[in-house]
Amino acid sequence: VQLQASGGGLVQPGGSLRLSCAANGSIFRVYNMGWYRQSPGKQRELVASITNGGSTIYADSTKGRFTISRDNAKNTVYLQMHNLKPEETAVYYCNADVTRIGSGLPSEYWGQGTLVTVSS
Repeated sequence: VQLQASGGGLVQPGGSLRLSCAANGSIFRVYNMGWYRQSPGKQRELVASITNGGSTIYADSTKGRFTISRDNAKNTVYLQMHNLKPEETAVYYCNADVTRIGSGLPSEYWGQGTLVTVSS
């Protein structure tokens, strides 16, 4: 199973970006999917997560500005980000709990990360 993230880049303060992450491989089922971020010198932190039923959790700092969504048919999670701030410059990682075909229990997988730079 691989998670392939895309959509990062350079954006001005107040701008918007949309991240995507697709899970590929021998997948039986994808459960929770989420986005984390890590800035230099800081711990990785949860940005938002979504269950396969559509329930969501957001970090307090992102509520009202970020929206997480998913397409279960495509095993893909999205993160729409608005009004980005310079302090949100970080590598954004996608995460998913996946049961592989032939496996009884889900395992946690991480994408390779995509860099978001918020700067003028």
